[in-house]
Amino acid sequence: MTKFWMHGSFGAVIAGGIWTILWQIFVTVLMIISTGKGVPLQLGPAVMAGIIVGFLAVIYRPQVSVLRHSFGILAMIILLFAFGGGKTFIPHGLLSNWQSAFGLVVISIISWFCLEATINDLSPKLQKRYAIEQFYLRLLWGLGLFMFIIAVLIPFYIMVLTSLKGQQSLLINPLDLSIDFTLSIGELFRSYIELFSEYSFGTLLLNSTIVSFVTVLVTLFFSIPGAYAVAKLRFSGREWLSSSVLLIYLIPAIILVIPLYAVFSQLGLRNSLIGLCIVYPATTIPVALYMLKGYFAGLPSELDDAGLMDGLSRLQIIVKIAMPLSMPAIASVALYVFMIAWNEFLFAFMFLDDIKLFTLSRGIVSLNSSEVPRQHLMAGAVIATAPVLLLFLWFERFLVSGLTTGSVKG
Repeated sequence: MTKFWMHGSFGAVIAGGIWTILWQIFVTVLMIISTGKGVPLQLGPAVMAGIIVGFLAVIYRPQVSVLRHSFGILAMIILLFAFGGGKTFIPHGLLSNWQSAFGLVVISIISWFCLEATINDLSPKLQKRYAIEQFYLRLLWGLGLFMFIIAVLIPFYIMVLTSLKGQQSLLINPLDLSIDFTLSIGELFRSYIELFSEYSFGTLLLNSTIVSFVTVLVTLFFSIPGAYAVAKLRFSGREWLSSSVLLIYLIPAIILVIPLYAVFSQLGLRNSLIGLCIVYPATTIPVALYMLKGYFAGLPSELDDAGLMDGLSRLQIIVKIAMPLSMPAIASVALYVFMIAWNEFLFAFMFLDDIKLFTLSRGIVSLNSSEVPRQHLMAGAVIATAPVLLLFLWFERFLVSGLTTGSVKG
């Protein structure tokens, strides 16, 4: 590696150019979607502004962080405006002045803070190998997070805005997803109101809620004692069971659905929610057992011995000792199982024929027809996504600690 590649100013220049280009593209795409106008990309000004600000960021490092951030953001705004010929985002008068200024400020702020987080403590001098490695790791991590944002937020953004549009406006300009704030609340959320009033979406929500919660309860009922037994007890075949518990996932679901369809038809369970409440736990118990096993294995065995000396049975030890200490892991497993049951489509599509028994995933597919407006389909997708998103945000702390605790022993 040459000294040029280990120079701190070179890394800052690269980071500045990359982040400014990426956020220029991202904000431009959002403005095209939000306004329905063909706003052209201006990558040249973004590259030049990012390079210069990246170089200045590594050269000028005042002690006061507020002064540093203010200087960086202001420099980014001025350079983007200057290199854009004073017409950033409005080369042909497509956008209003406030829209152009808003886009310019957003790009400058986000690009600066991404640049600042990437360069961290780099100096314009030659850097040691460790500092350079840390810089590239931060840059790659940030790029991965950016790709995640692109893959998740933009489709969700389009889905939400489409659900708030009217049929006539979508036919006139499908790219125009701007919100008409002159409409009343009832007109703006018309698609959601009609879903519940005309398409019985409340029944679909109730069916998915019942199936998902039953799946979670049944899965935890069997996986908690099973995971404890595999982690703490000594019995014949324990190692084989522990290593082969996930073999069920080697079999594609499409292969299982055909014989299950035939068996459930003969038992009278095919067109019923009970059939789904049997199939879903059968597919989620192995992964739940595998996740909980690692957590239970990390609990001190002295606690079990103390419980046995106090006269507790194994079941009482699980309920009174193991479960209270394992609530983060149990919560994360419950959330994971709930998401699987809530979003599952294949078995629901094959087993359910009665529209009154449809789950959300099955019901949304029934909306995908020429007779149903596209905004209704998007509104149904938003309704199906929102509960899982809210639950995930609510249980995030349990999910992180539950997935990581027990992964390292000793």
